[in-house]
Amino acid sequence: MITIATDNDFDIIYQIINDSASAYKGVIPADRWQDPYMPKDELRVQIEQGVQFWKYTDQGDVLGVMGIQPLDGVTLIRHAYVRSAERGKGVGGILLEHLIKMTQTPILIGTWAQASWAIKFYEKHGFRLLGEQEKNQLLSKYWIIPERQKETSVVLANNAWK
Repeated sequence: MITIATDNDFDIIYQIINDSASAYKGVIPADRWQDPYMPKDELRVQIEQGVQFWKYTDQGDVLGVMGIQPLDGVTLIRHAYVRSAERGKGVGGILLEHLIKMTQTPILIGTWAQASWAIKFYEKHGFRLLGEQEKNQLLSKYWIIPERQKETSVVLANNAWK
């Protein structure tokens, strides 16, 4: 079942993000890895900046979370994570499809360039990689991330994007 996350879900969102992000260790540049991957203060800032999390629950257990953030005529999908033990079972796809149906604007997704599994997942769901110049412009316009992260990231867009 998919439901909107509440303030009471903060700790479970934090746990799932950091569990799932362990897949990035040794894949993304070492200077971009930290433990925990997303500290609680950073997660709070993301929520304060308008990231609204949704959760997928099965038999009372939250198996995955995904954020959505509407901004200036686009929607960003942010922080899409599924518990490590639940990967490959369709949870991420169900969450993504739910969030896609919620928006009328073009959707953009940023991820690590070396996270080939994430890129393939989004491509499977109809997203396409954008070129380097457009990626850099979009990351500067819609994301608040360090320059080094911009250098090592990609942006994908759905068909509603020009």
